[in-house]
Amino acid sequence: MARKKIVVVIVEGPSDEEALGVILNRLYSDNAVYVHIMYRDITTDRDVTVYNILSKLGIEIQQYAKSNHYVKNDFKQIIHIIDMDGAYIPNDKIIENQNVNKPIYSASGILAADKRKIELRNQQKSSIINKLYSCKEIWKTPYEAFYMSCNLDHVLYNKLNSNDDEKEADAYKFAKQYKDQVHEFIKFISGSCFSVMTGYIESWEFIMQDLHSLERYSNFGLCFNEVKIITNNNE
Repeated sequence: MARKKIVVVIVEGPSDEEALGVILNRLYSDNAVYVHIMYRDITTDRDVTVYNILSKLGIEIQQYAKSNHYVKNDFKQIIHIIDMDGAYIPNDKIIENQNVNKPIYSASGILAADKRKIELRNQQKSSIINKLYSCKEIWKTPYEAFYMSCNLDHVLYNKLNSNDDEKEADAYKFAKQYKDQVHEFIKFISGSCFSVMTGYIESWEFIMQDLHSLERYSNFGLCFNEVKIITNNNE
């Protein structure tokens, strides 16, 4: 039997992997899914720029390959799930409030102790995302980026500003709900009011407009248009 090709799914944190890991393995049943946890938002790292983001991601994939004795031809696809965090909103929607310890997100704006810091973060993040969504390959492997707006918790659970314990609990419940119901997950991610199921480029153009990068939208459903689904009943 031929060795399964590897689909690498890049996420920001461990709760993201917990929510989606089992489901994605069911969806990509013909391939071996590896969920790579960044433990950070690479689009806002201080040492990451629009000029080196592709090489930074390439190094991440190559390091994983080397540590697991894989070669380039073992990889089929790279899927990158990105939290939008309001990256494209106008600066006047960022409100300075000295009483908040960390940014507080809503569908209408961001409250932050340091307005200028968020403005600079959004400038960096949006320019890097512009580079990523137009990228076709990383390490000569097909690459696509998909967004969760404002973040993954917002899309999957309709919650904003969750703490780590809440993220973990919600991820566990979500995975439990859909791990044996992958058809229902497809319906949820592709057919909900937040699903942006236009063309790939058009979906990215949409999220950059107005306050959409704060509002509850995702184009992740586009990822599954041609995925072979497997269930416990072998449907």
